[in-house]
Amino acid sequence: MTTETDKNSFDFEQYRIMRERSIGRLLWRMKRYMESFVEPRLHQQGFTDFKMSYLMFLANIGERGTTNNELAKRACVTKQMMSKIVGLLEADGYIYTQKNPADSRSSVIFLNDRGKELFMALKDSMQEARDQFDSIVGHDRMDQVIDTLLELVTVLEADNPTSGE
Repeated sequence: MTTETDKNSFDFEQYRIMRERSIGRLLWRMKRYMESFVEPRLHQQGFTDFKMSYLMFLANIGERGTTNNELAKRACVTKQMMSKIVGLLEADGYIYTQKNPADSRSSVIFLNDRGKELFMALKDSMQEARDQFDSIVGHDRMDQVIDTLLELVTVLEADNPTSGE
C-alpha cells in the first residue's frame, strides 16, 4: 500500500501555525476571554441577569433615545429580534420606552438608571481588563493594538456601512 504525499497533501503543522495566527480566530478568542472576564464581575455587582450579548444593543442607545428600527439597524438584527430584546431589557430594568413624539406608531428607547449603573460597572471591569493587558504587553503596545483595530473597523465600515454600527 502506497501513501500519497504529493503537493496537495495536508500538512497539519502548517495548518496549526496558520490557525494560531488567524485574525478571525484571535478576535473570537479575545471576545470569549472578555466575556468570561467581565460578565462574572458584573454579576458580582448585582447585574446577575446581564449577558455580554446585550451590550451590542445597550451600547447603541443614545442620550436622546433610539427607536427600535434605528437600534435594530445599528445592532445588525431584524426589527422582530430587536423588539424581543427590547422587551427583555425593559423587563430586566435596563431600559424604558416612551411613545415617539414624531411618530406615534413607534417608541423611543432610553437607558434607565439601572442601565446607566451597568455602564459604570462595565467601565470599571473594562479598565481592569485593560490594566491586565497593559501588564502583559505594555500600555503603548496596547494603545497601538486599539488604534489599529479602530482604524480597520472605521475604514471597513465606511466601505460597507451595513457591517458596522
